[in-house]
Amino acid sequence: MVCWRHLFSVITPTFNRAHTLERVYRSLQEQSFQDFEWVVVDDGSTDDTHTLVQGWQQEASFPIRYVWQPNQHKKTAFNHGVREARGEWLVAIDSDDELDPNALYQMAQVWDQVPPALRGRYVAITGLCARPDGKVVGDMYPQDVMDITSLDMTFRYHVRGEKFGCLRTDVLRQFPFPEDIPGFVPESLVWRAIARAGYLTRFVNQVFRVYHDSEDGLSHQRRAADSSRHALGLWLLSYDTVECCLPWLRYQPAFFLAAAVRYTRFALHLRARRVARPQGRRLTRPLARLLVIAMWPVGVALYARDRVREASARSKHSVAA
Repeated sequence: MVCWRHLFSVITPTFNRAHTLERVYRSLQEQSFQDFEWVVVDDGSTDDTHTLVQGWQQEASFPIRYVWQPNQHKKTAFNHGVREARGEWLVAIDSDDELDPNALYQMAQVWDQVPPALRGRYVAITGLCARPDGKVVGDMYPQDVMDITSLDMTFRYHVRGEKFGCLRTDVLRQFPFPEDIPGFVPESLVWRAIARAGYLTRFVNQVFRVYHDSEDGLSHQRRAADSSRHALGLWLLSYDTVECCLPWLRYQPAFFLAAAVRYTRFALHLRARRVARPQGRRLTRPLARLLVIAMWPVGVALYARDRVREASARSKHSVAA
């Protein structure tokens, strides 16, 4: 039985973001609920992040812990933060965003409404994100309170857009991001694995996070992930969809057809880059194989289009140089 010191651990993986990190700190200062710690996981920054955090440690009304690691990747920093966390619930916020002033209070209130006998079935409380002007990012949930898995929310209810909340630290420790896979790994691979293990999420139409877009932020990296340099992560996501998520096929067949296209498209990118696919991941279900075979010509066509665009971009770059 783990003895937690706080209800929440707010963790922020960061790399050379001293110019935006204060936004997170100020939003934590304004929290109406104070039973939390802030864990800053520095992924080998070379700016003055450490000095900045040291100053905040002297003045903050809440505990701040600074954890340094050699530069690796955000997923490794996230896993590091999960291991370091001393809070029952973990809130992961990017180094350029901020929490709504009542976010932690509202999360605690939502959790209190779950009957104690049922709490072991839940992994997360997930709400909404809004931009600084108050406009909600993406879709709202069909109902104000829904207790379902994240896979059901995605496939059955077609809810899209950035979402945010807290997750149980003990469950996250059982489902770390795969550090043996280099580069970009989609977050949804972890959330899907947790959902397939049977854990529920309580979804609520409350804004927990104020979202700031930036060119070097994580959300921008996800949008930029359509390039071949992120082929391994995107192939893994496509594989997970067609092989592991088939029970949800009937809700969004077009989504699965598109995933089958991407399976071939990014597999060809991996072959061209001589990047090996992770062991143990092959199509074993007949329906998964059928989807990939049926959409193979489209995947090949999109791969060919990618190569033409890459060649064009290289040519323009060489002319400009």
